[in-house]
Amino acid sequence: MRIALISDIHANLPALEAVIEHINGTDGIDATYHLGDLVGYAPWPNEVVAMLHDLHVPGIAGNYDSTTATDYKHCGCKYEDPRQEELSHLSYDWTRNHCSAETKRRLGRLPFRLDLRPNGGHAPGPTVILVHGTPTLNTLYWTEDRPDGFCLKMAKIAGAKSGDVLCFGHTHKTWHREVEGIHFVNTGSAGRPKDGDSRAGYVVLDLGGEAPEVEIVRVEYDLERAMQGIRQSDLPDDFAEYLRTGGMPERSGATAESS
Repeated sequence: MRIALISDIHANLPALEAVIEHINGTDGIDATYHLGDLVGYAPWPNEVVAMLHDLHVPGIAGNYDSTTATDYKHCGCKYEDPRQEELSHLSYDWTRNHCSAETKRRLGRLPFRLDLRPNGGHAPGPTVILVHGTPTLNTLYWTEDRPDGFCLKMAKIAGAKSGDVLCFGHTHKTWHREVEGIHFVNTGSAGRPKDGDSRAGYVVLDLGGEAPEVEIVRVEYDLERAMQGIRQSDLPDDFAEYLRTGGMPERSGATAESS
């Protein structure tokens, strides 16, 4: 079985459209799931949520989804750059004010976690666990520099065993590691990458062999349309530059830990 995983779309409709088209044009994809953060930073929150709903793409709640749905005081994002922190509050206020009541209801119905058993619950085989940040919080950043001990701690909390796959997003940077037979996969970002590559990203899990295989996929999309959409809205123009540079706009200060 081959599963496509999309995370951190962040209201970037052109990126989502390109990713879905790419998945549909790829042979052997049996199912598609999202790992949350459907809204924020771009001007199409309602359209993104509606598209995934209409396509029957199941998934989980990211921190931006759960906070928007509950009108929480902030999005739960963390920044080291004061300017990006300031912009994050502008984005969150805009998103809460522009998400329809139906969009907020759909975001509020998203589960915190999904467990997939591709071989069925009646037969042995890997479990694929989907969370947004970690199995404990959707706001906690699971970056690639976390030690193996942290990964195993999260695996224990999640109930993962050797052969299982624990998947998450939130950091907008894709990586894959195997520790004691457990696969840990950060699925990156479809709509707001932070690795210097402006292309949309997603991951394909191949569970047909003896061990899970992870394919990182990057897709060109209509970046100009996305940037124009931001500029024509009353969102900060900075968000357009963020997309153009793959999350690395020229600025002073440390790199933002956005989500």
